[in-house]
Amino acid sequence: MSFDGRAAGTPVEVWDADDRLGRVPGLARPTGRTVVVAAHPDDETLGAGGLLRELSAAGRPADVVVVTDGAGSHPGSPTLTPADLVRLRAAEVREAVSLLSPGSRVRLLGFPDGAVREHRAEVAAALRDALGADPVTTMVSTWRGDGHRDHRVVGEICAELATEVGAQLWEYPLWMWHWANPDHADVPWDRLRALPLDDRAVVLKRRAVARHATQTQAWSGAPEDAAPLHPAFLRHADRDVEVFVVDDAPPVGPGADFFDAAYARRDDPWRLGTRWYEERKRALTLAALPAPRFGSALEVGSSIGLLTADLAVRCDQLLATDVAEAAVRRTADRLVDRPGVTARRHDVRDGVPDGPYDLVVLSEVAYYLTAPELVTLAGRLRAALSPEGVVVACHWRHPVHEHAQTGDDVHRTLDRTLGLTRVSTYRDADVALDVWGVEGRSVAQREGLVP
Repeated sequence: MSFDGRAAGTPVEVWDADDRLGRVPGLARPTGRTVVVAAHPDDETLGAGGLLRELSAAGRPADVVVVTDGAGSHPGSPTLTPADLVRLRAAEVREAVSLLSPGSRVRLLGFPDGAVREHRAEVAAALRDALGADPVTTMVSTWRGDGHRDHRVVGEICAELATEVGAQLWEYPLWMWHWANPDHADVPWDRLRALPLDDRAVVLKRRAVARHATQTQAWSGAPEDAAPLHPAFLRHADRDVEVFVVDDAPPVGPGADFFDAAYARRDDPWRLGTRWYEERKRALTLAALPAPRFGSALEVGSSIGLLTADLAVRCDQLLATDVAEAAVRRTADRLVDRPGVTARRHDVRDGVPDGPYDLVVLSEVAYYLTAPELVTLAGRLRAALSPEGVVVACHWRHPVHEHAQTGDDVHRTLDRTLGLTRVSTYRDADVALDVWGVEGRSVAQREGLVP
């Protein structure tokens, strides 16, 4: 797709005259932590400036991350060098955000303007680092369908990260208003949502847009220094609502009925007792435990109790849970003569049984949870751990239709949201295994072999 920001594009009146725009469902302000991502310095103001103001007024200022340096906005300029633009646009975005949301942190990643695709892996890593360890409730980014390559790639990366951290994704269209019209086939009417803005937000957003002087004002008399954004285009940012593309229905993992049906068809649905992969994985899991023995342990998703039996040898008290009644019965039958072991039907979506636990084991279970459910579970597990608590996760790395996310997704999310130190890691082509601890001590440190 090709378009020129210096051209007027589709008049704002054409959009405003369409009844569908007025009927776009409303959005409530996000709760929790919000991170607004801009492909270029000014996207955050044009597409989500009102949101920034509304969150600031509610006492929940969003974080702002700008991916590129904006140096490509005046190609061939006789007066503005790329270095000038990097300096000016960095100052402009800080001023604009400060006006809208004084408490917002602004992080400038400084990737080359127009080359996000060529630096995709590095951008993803930098954005992941910018998110930090604190949970993110809502990620706000440029829309993947906006027609600008940088906008598309940044939107794609943010969509992946939102899934990874369990955040809802709001995407703001900017260039859609310019190149499309209300009847264009690519306008996602069914996913558009509108955030109402109060009068103060509208006024401050208008002032913040003007802070981006390199983009909104002619810099000199030379044609190359004309404002990159046409005044008609800027009028789309002057509404009393901001429009976002939002997927309301997150992925849903299978529930208890799925597992009950699986055990009704076969005593050992996943062939835990006959596959070398399963036997080897249990051995890897046991070998990764950083202590020879644990006081109290929780196993989530015990299935038919094979790993449960191995864990019971090393735990004083062990609670094994599963959502399927048949699985719980088979675990209980297998461990009937083992003191200290309890098998209980329980869904961790409903909470974590009362601890504290010295050991929590998640083996081939967490990928059935959606990312938001896993983020919630991570917080609950952290709260249920003893001062020396350990969490062990072990998961299949290949995609499976019934899984809400991949094993690698699970481990990345746990690494970010448990708030624990990772003390052990194992990867091969099939399995991911990680151990996190409250204390963060290695086996050698626990035994006094190293400081």
